[in-house]
Amino acid sequence: MKRLWQWIIVIVIVACGIRSVVFVDEAEFVIVTQFGRPVRTLVDSGPKLKMFYQSALRIDRRLQVYDPRPSEFLAQGKKNIDLDVFVCWKVENPQAFIEAVGGDMIRAESSMHDIIWAKLAAKIGKNPLEALVSTDPAKHRLEEIMAEVSAESGTEVAGKYGVSIVDVGVKRLSLPVQVRESVFERMRSERAQLAGQYRAEGDREAMKIRAEADKEKTVVLAQAYSQAEKIRGQGEAEAARVYGNAHGKDPELFELLRTLDTYKKILDERTTLLLSSDSELLKYLTQPRKD
Repeated sequence: MKRLWQWIIVIVIVACGIRSVVFVDEAEFVIVTQFGRPVRTLVDSGPKLKMFYQSALRIDRRLQVYDPRPSEFLAQGKKNIDLDVFVCWKVENPQAFIEAVGGDMIRAESSMHDIIWAKLAAKIGKNPLEALVSTDPAKHRLEEIMAEVSAESGTEVAGKYGVSIVDVGVKRLSLPVQVRESVFERMRSERAQLAGQYRAEGDREAMKIRAEADKEKTVVLAQAYSQAEKIRGQGEAEAARVYGNAHGKDPELFELLRTLDTYKKILDERTTLLLSSDSELLKYLTQPRKD
């Protein structure tokens, strides 16, 4: 009987020893509770000691991603928009987290959802649809809006639930069918207006280039005509000089050559002339040759 009690005492001591040791992982907080009340937090990894009658509650300290279903929000002007939003968060104050939601991750995300979505709805309701969906960078404010929601909701949930919000972002943004068509029509109108502006600028530039080319063409032709007239005048003057010299040396020969040159220009096999017999043009053909 004595030996039995000895074994019972050993078993109780071993059991208490086992319950007094808790192993802490790097990816978790360990909250030591005494009769359901948190008494201390174990952060450093490795084996730790606690009283055998105390319990250990483990909380994941890694980054969590809350990914709910897409929600519909109302922008300024009563225009609806569908947002698929995600929230990155993590536990910062494990004791406050235990006291607020009992360490339940799903309950924590549900509580954060109400706060974040309320602030998101308020922010989107103050902005026109063009601030969320626009091809103009100057009008687009979606990233700025999400940053404001992340900062404001992060401050509130940190005090209430002991968690920090790392980021609130948008995975996908879409429009209801009735809004989508009007937005696409407006985008097409903006693109058509921009294309018309580019075409007008192109037409003005083309007219300017054509005007410059016509001006240059006129100047070149005028210079060429002036040069041609100058050369023609010089040639005619030279020809007159040559003719004058030839006439001065032998008038009869000069007259004969000029007459023969005239025959070449006006007479061929298809030419018919009606002239009087005493015509100057025919004197070399009708008058007898002088020896």
